[in-house]
Amino acid sequence: MKHLIKSRATCMVLVFILYLRVEYCNGEEDKTLGAVMEKTEQEALYFAIQGFVGKWWNGSELYPDPCGWTPIQGVSCDIFDGGYWFVTELNIGLIHENSPSCVLKVEFSPHLFALKHLKRLSFVNCMVHRSHPITIPTEDWAAFAGSLESLEFRSNPGLIGHIPITFGSLTNLQSLVFLENKMSGELPTNLGNLINLKRLVFSGNQFTGQVPSNFGSLRQLLIMDLSRNSLSGNLPSTFGRLNSLLKLDVSNNRLEGTVPNEIGNLRNLTLLDLSRNKFAGALTKSLQELSSLKELVLSKNSISGSLMNLEWHNLQNLIILDLSKMMLKGEVPESISELKGLRFLGLNDNKLTGELTPKLAEMPNVTAMYLNGNNFTGKLILPESFYGKMGRRFGAWDNPNLCYSMNLSSTRHVPFGVKQCQDRVNLYGTEVDISSKLEGNVNEVPSLVASGEYTRNGISYVYLVNMMMLLCFLDFAI
Repeated sequence: MKHLIKSRATCMVLVFILYLRVEYCNGEEDKTLGAVMEKTEQEALYFAIQGFVGKWWNGSELYPDPCGWTPIQGVSCDIFDGGYWFVTELNIGLIHENSPSCVLKVEFSPHLFALKHLKRLSFVNCMVHRSHPITIPTEDWAAFAGSLESLEFRSNPGLIGHIPITFGSLTNLQSLVFLENKMSGELPTNLGNLINLKRLVFSGNQFTGQVPSNFGSLRQLLIMDLSRNSLSGNLPSTFGRLNSLLKLDVSNNRLEGTVPNEIGNLRNLTLLDLSRNKFAGALTKSLQELSSLKELVLSKNSISGSLMNLEWHNLQNLIILDLSKMMLKGEVPESISELKGLRFLGLNDNKLTGELTPKLAEMPNVTAMYLNGNNFTGKLILPESFYGKMGRRFGAWDNPNLCYSMNLSSTRHVPFGVKQCQDRVNLYGTEVDISSKLEGNVNEVPSLVASGEYTRNGISYVYLVNMMMLLCFLDFAI
């Protein structure tokens, strides 16, 4: 009986807890179930989307409750102003599997700019028809000045024209992305006013002109990618103020001049890619201050100087070091072999000289090392296991005066394109290249011996032969 009472009491407690849970959940759900969308906001959303996907798209019938039980893919909402739904995110284009594609002649409807709480706006694979190019309107963007935090245009080959100057009024922006479009013209200097930016990506367009120096005012910037354009002029020294920067990529442009010393102030930088430009001058020593750097790519520039001038052991986080196709001179410092995390080393096609340290094979994580196209000399003294592991990912060819040791057990594990060393041996007291035995005058050695010219330890071989013949004759006579 007591057991039964105890069981019933436990059951009642569980029911009570479940009741409280249901009431709590209903209360939370009621906050959203009771929310409605203002008619003007709803119509603005429908007309804005229609401008990009076409008049056939009837939002009021397909999605009568776009922020509730009939949500639209690519649209997010939140509650503002006393319990009303407002659009906070709008993604146009082929983002999701069921997203409608954009029409040939897209329209930036004025209704788009009526979405007063919009925080994130993106256009992905929307303006794709190059035969019907589209430009971004210059007006009305100021309507988003107090709300928009992210504006992105990605993979729109039909998007042309310049960046509207009015984008400079979007002071709440944290992300501004123009990636893989056909935008052109110069970068507006007033973008330097967007001090809340954390990501600035203009990669894969046709932008020209100089990089605005006031971009150095974007102190909160984490990522700057200006690669694959036609930008010219110098890299601004003001970039040295971007102390929060993690990634800087200006590769594949027409930038020139020297790499500013101020670049060494970017202590948080993990990627620096200046490749495929027209930079010149000596390799700046301030690079050794970038202790957080994981990828350093300076290839295909006219940068000169010596690797010996940098303290490479300071860059212990390096994974990729690509200094190929430059104008570097001098020897490879042994301190590069201390970069234990390095996976890729590219020093090919420079003017480097000297002998290569055997310690290069002691880097435990390296998977590719290219030293070809230089003027290295001497003998490669690297273990056979290193050649076997690397294969053709160890490049040492096109170094005419470099050879590898003969002391290898397998001809399969030899450095590709490098000749075998021809060791010199002491033959009859005189050093002779071993190759002369294979190639050359077979009568040379016997004639020299017969002439009595060769001696060992001061004793003539002819004298020894004569003495042995005399002893044999005496022995025969006895």
